[in-house]
Amino acid sequence: MPATDRAVQLATAAAEAAADKLADEIIALDVSEQLVITDVFVVASADTDRQVRAIVDEVEERLRGLGAKPVRREGLKEARWVLLDFVDVVVHVQQTEDRRFYALERLWKDCPALDLPVTGHPDGARTGRDGGDGGDGA
Repeated sequence: MPATDRAVQLATAAAEAAADKLADEIIALDVSEQLVITDVFVVASADTDRQVRAIVDEVEERLRGLGAKPVRREGLKEARWVLLDFVDVVVHVQQTEDRRFYALERLWKDCPALDLPVTGHPDGARTGRDGGDGGDGA
């Protein structure tokens, strides 16, 4: 069974929030066939701990506006890899170096990527599994 409409809605909002704070390589993976604890992983990269925190704040604010609050938050103190668990969606915001090292996309490569809307911020944050523009989500 694919991700629920609610999970897709929250994942899209999280990805848009991350893009608004200039996150890179934003992807959303439908992990619902592999995990029972969540439907979607959203993964985004940032260059510094300060940017990671800004992305986390924006994601939380945006999803709070949709009635979702994280049930768990880990890693904010160091801000190298922050995990936000919204039950239906788990958001991972990683510093670029950690993102390359842990390579979550590779670990979950059998899971389909969700199509994410192309972001409209001036720097054009790269989205999609391939680091492209996110137009096809593949």
